Amino acid sequence: MVETSSLLGWILASLLGLLGVYVYSVATRNAEANRRKVVSEGRSDSVRNLTTTKEERRSGGDASDDADVIIVGAGVAGAALAHTLGKDGRKVHVIERDLTEPDRIVGELLQPGGYLKLIELGLQDCVEGIDAQRVFGYALFKDGKHTQLAYPLEKFHSDVSGRSFHNGRFIQRMREKAASLPNVRLEQGSVTSLLEENGTIKGVQYKNKDGEQQTAYAPLTIVCDGCFSNLRRSLCNPKVDVPSCFVGLVLENCDLPCANHGHVILGDPSPILFYPISSTEVRCLVDVPGQKVPSISSGEMATYLKTVVAPQIPKQIYDSFVAAVDKGNIRTMPNRSMPAAPYPTPGALLMGDAFNMRHPLTGGGMTVALSDIVVLRNLLRPLKDLHDAPTLCKYLESFYTLRKPVASTINTLAGALYKVFCASPDKARQEMREACFDYLSLGGVFSSGPVSLLSGLNPRPLSLVLHFFAVAVYGVGRLLVPFPWPKRIWIGARLISGASGIIFPIIKAEGVRQMFFPATVPAYYRAPRSRG
Repeated sequence: MVETSSLLGWILASLLGLLGVYVYSVATRNAEANRRKVVSEGRSDSVRNLTTTKEERRSGGDASDDADVIIVGAGVAGAALAHTLGKDGRKVHVIERDLTEPDRIVGELLQPGGYLKLIELGLQDCVEGIDAQRVFGYALFKDGKHTQLAYPLEKFHSDVSGRSFHNGRFIQRMREKAASLPNVRLEQGSVTSLLEENGTIKGVQYKNKDGEQQTAYAPLTIVCDGCFSNLRRSLCNPKVDVPSCFVGLVLENCDLPCANHGHVILGDPSPILFYPISSTEVRCLVDVPGQKVPSISSGEMATYLKTVVAPQIPKQIYDSFVAAVDKGNIRTMPNRSMPAAPYPTPGALLMGDAFNMRHPLTGGGMTVALSDIVVLRNLLRPLKDLHDAPTLCKYLESFYTLRKPVASTINTLAGALYKVFCASPDKARQEMREACFDYLSLGGVFSSGPVSLLSGLNPRPLSLVLHFFAVAVYGVGRLLVPFPWPKRIWIGARLISGASGIIFPIIKAEGVRQMFFPATVPAYYRAPRSRG
């Protein structure tokens, strides 16, 4: 009976998913066309028209003038990209605002799919020597129940798993590896503007660490200056949403209920995360909906964590959590989400969080960034000369389509899961949340399927939509047993409607055509120029 119900659920979910995708594909075609018309309106003070003569250019700097690529920012994306392009023989000039070790409360969990990309880029040794911890899956907790979700790693080498670590240590290792290449120059400085000439980006203007104004020129400038980017407005249409904030703590000498697993507590009002970042430390991230959080300085935050959050976490880590709150060092960070909406610009490209962000609940940011770098590397490899900016720009439009399987799957899942995992007074939303927990607890394909999507091991957008609606159908089926009372039928209808309202706007923002029908996008077939 259960197998028959599951099969019927999958069939119905498939039909619902395909119908929804088709409707959204038609509805968003005109919106996509209109978005492309606003390219000229996105220019801002971050672009400076270039009027210098060739002689003035030469006097503006030395090594910076003959770089093949300028990279703005040396975080995860910038440092990994610098090493990748440098290894391919490009002369790379990296300009980073602060080369000291970063200290962040996110960017600490690399999914197995991201680790595979790290191997593909030859950077897997960057997780060695930093006390990184292996992660094999998730433990999910709700109302005293819990279930364990393992990454489907059976077909991979034994070394493949997730990795969790101090973000700053990981970044420093990648910076060191990039700087070890003779053709990569790493410089501390703050980029103030992009230099434009006749619609083409020619380089950047920046202040070095001594505060001196400098210019640097290259045929391709790649902006990777992170979530606070001051250059993105000239290269994309940024629609940044801040659905919540993370409150970060570090628990010391704490044994998690499930070793080497990330822990997600479906709390009220929103999820609470725990995962190891070293052999002696566990990161805790408490999600607080909205853009305002309780005051840390007044003690309001500590009270909130002890009275609202602490009673909801597993008893095995309760004492360590309270001790971490008492110790202080509580930090907060807004959680940003921003779909990729680029303005294809000759001579420039956006990467990393400056280009595309998603809710960090699923820890997919670094996986998307590393996957993007692999796509870009493969596109640039056949090209010996990058100086024909208009032709290069047209060719690189394929990047935005080729990145979609990984990026759109992880982005959509992050946004949808966050909304499903948040508590709600609405009965239909409560049923969806309960159905999601129970669906994942079924095991087999019901857990391995969604986890393979989350981990970046199976980046298939259609599979994501089918699983999402399978959860909704599963929830409706539970409501209709043992008898389909009218009230329960009504809640079930609202559940399906609510599920559609969660996932379809995210898919629309990602781009229906690129996400599900990439072969219909002309740029998908673009080949490099025949001349070198």
